[in-house]
Amino acid sequence: MDNRAEVRDFLASRRARITPAQAGLTAYGSNRRVAGLRREEVAMIAGVSADYYVRLERGNLAGVSESVLEALARALQLDEAERLHLLDLAKAAGARPARGRRRPTPPVPDSVRAMLDAMTGAPAVVRNDRLDILATNPLGRALYAPLYDGPSREGDRPANHARFAFLDPAAHDYWVDWEKAARDTVGILRSVAGRDPHDRAVHDLVGELSTRSEEFRTRWATHDVHLHRGGLKQILHPVVGRLDLMYDTLPIAQAPGLTMLVYTAAPASPSADALQLLASWAADPSAAPA
Repeated sequence: MDNRAEVRDFLASRRARITPAQAGLTAYGSNRRVAGLRREEVAMIAGVSADYYVRLERGNLAGVSESVLEALARALQLDEAERLHLLDLAKAAGARPARGRRRPTPPVPDSVRAMLDAMTGAPAVVRNDRLDILATNPLGRALYAPLYDGPSREGDRPANHARFAFLDPAAHDYWVDWEKAARDTVGILRSVAGRDPHDRAVHDLVGELSTRSEEFRTRWATHDVHLHRGGLKQILHPVVGRLDLMYDTLPIAQAPGLTMLVYTAAPASPSADALQLLASWAADPSAAPA
């Protein structure tokens, strides 16, 4: 990834979405030739010179102080994910340029695999930053069955959330709100690319998806980012039907870059009953519910 281009496009896209009124400024006249704020308006709000902000928006974040970055984040009304992305871009700008390399995925620790096996009532999976699924418990494998069975999984490479979302038509049926799932998936990958712009595997995945999916290309161009920490997933499973599941993400401290996702259903809910059916199907796939 080209850090300077990433910085330029990210700052310009955030600036373009804020109107003077949203920024607390008075707009005189209607002949504004730019969408959103002008560069000098961002500079004024952030407390820096216009020339300095222009230099920043051209992609030069190397050596910029954290106080200036925080001032930019406030001026551009960045949310937490966007603020962290800006800090990651600045950190990458100050690092020594590196040739693209494949950062090895740490193995799933034996203790984590044992934990997965011990979790019998909740679907659980382990994935890496690139959204590869590296390990599951039986209920997690059953929940993610479409990711394993569809055309987006080729050869011996692992099931992958992003490939499934954009390369498998079944994804549109699997997620009740496919648009949100697609937007969040792209936002996660954009955040990862900002943290490590020289990761060849991330670069290759983004290139593959950009080449094969116009839906991915369109969303990638927005430069939106997303923190995937927890929330609600609504899934229409091909075997047990609708599932409304709460999920939490748990970083694995002994294997940086790996995360465990655990799904739970509200007690005594239709989704809890559906999880019970899913567990029965996971134990005996030939006994699928009618």
